Amino acid sequence: MAFKSVNPLTGDLIRRYDTWNEAQIETALSQAAAAAPAWRALDMETRAAHLRRVAEVLRARRDEYAALMTGEMGKLIREARAEIDKCAWVCDYYAEQAADFLADELIETDASRSLVVYQPLGTVLAVMPWNFPFWQVFRFAAPALMAGNTGLLKHASNVPGCALALEGVFREAGIPEGVFRTLMIGADQVGAVIEDPRVHAVTLTGSEPAGRSVAAAAGAQIKKTVLELGGSDPFIILEDADLDLAVEVAVTSRFLNGGQSCIAAKRFIPVEAIAEEFLSRFRAEVENMTCGDPMDEATRLPPLARHDLRDQLHKQVVESIRQGAVAVTGCMPQPGPGAFYQASILDQVRPGMPAYEEELFGPVAIVIRARDETDAVRIANDSVFGLGGSVWTRDSARGERIARQLECGCAFVNGLVKSDPRLPFGGIKHSGYGRELARHGIREFVNAKTLWIR
Repeated sequence: MAFKSVNPLTGDLIRRYDTWNEAQIETALSQAAAAAPAWRALDMETRAAHLRRVAEVLRARRDEYAALMTGEMGKLIREARAEIDKCAWVCDYYAEQAADFLADELIETDASRSLVVYQPLGTVLAVMPWNFPFWQVFRFAAPALMAGNTGLLKHASNVPGCALALEGVFREAGIPEGVFRTLMIGADQVGAVIEDPRVHAVTLTGSEPAGRSVAAAAGAQIKKTVLELGGSDPFIILEDADLDLAVEVAVTSRFLNGGQSCIAAKRFIPVEAIAEEFLSRFRAEVENMTCGDPMDEATRLPPLARHDLRDQLHKQVVESIRQGAVAVTGCMPQPGPGAFYQASILDQVRPGMPAYEEELFGPVAIVIRARDETDAVRIANDSVFGLGGSVWTRDSARGERIARQLECGCAFVNGLVKSDPRLPFGGIKHSGYGRELARHGIREFVNAKTLWIR
């Protein structure tokens, strides 16, 4: 078996990579286990210095890594550069904050001295997706390594070049051998790695089926997991919303990364009073989004990462239309060699349709009209997913009240839903469990150990 790196713009093969055999996997696992004691024993200042050097490497080779991402999965080049900047930021953030986040906590009890200390679990396996090939990895790696863990990466099969480049970043920054290794393995090899006693925890970002599989394998071994899975984020537009701002952010939120984001706005829920006006303005902006070469700075809509992903998206759209959804604009693959799909809007979406029940991972916006505020909240929560959501109103107090009612891991009022190193990130329901980033993220893969001393 081999991994293939294929350019989604042209369909051309970039390179093949051989899948590892058992001996190669054993070498990597042994290296991670051997590196763990010394890495764990380093003081926070030393680990922070290492992580700051990682950030320096990222910034120095920003254009190179951005071009690699764009070539392998089609991301707009300007978005790829921004992704590298964000990776450097999360490294600097944890280098600065980790010592405070993991400081001993003194607690008054009947002991002479009692406290909670935070200690690394060991080696963390990360199973990561292709849509943000660098950011998703650093979102796990920066806090996990700063906490004193070692890391193993099983990346998506269509971004093998990125997978190897990521290991190279840590190597170039002088991180000791074995502290971070990329495993060139297929999905069918993940279970055996999870079972290995040298792996102590697993984090996965990806699809719901992949999450179920990994969680089951880790659960059988009684190993900690964090899952960040799919999303179908609601975007509620109330009658008092600033429609200029709402439409502007709606376009960004739905079509960022070609619409291939778990936390993208997917279900647009305008209340009846402004539904027609919102849809009219939204449509005008969406129809200005033409497909093009992601290396061109002027391009607004890149190809999807793979042709099979485009085919699956179109299948969901066609079936939703067959059941009564209205194609407002787009809703067709773009002719040509690239894996392009037109910027699209589906209106009159109702329960039972794929567009209502499933995640649409691509440039298709779903409009579900609500009678009023109460109905909008009901629709927003009528989903198996619970990653993010947003509310649009000129009354921030009203917005906060509604945001508190949304069943999701993060809710924004009058703002783009996004991940931020300073805030915990993750979902509920079928969107997963556990948190990444902020204080919460670095504490996922540590042992909160009680010490009681008389």
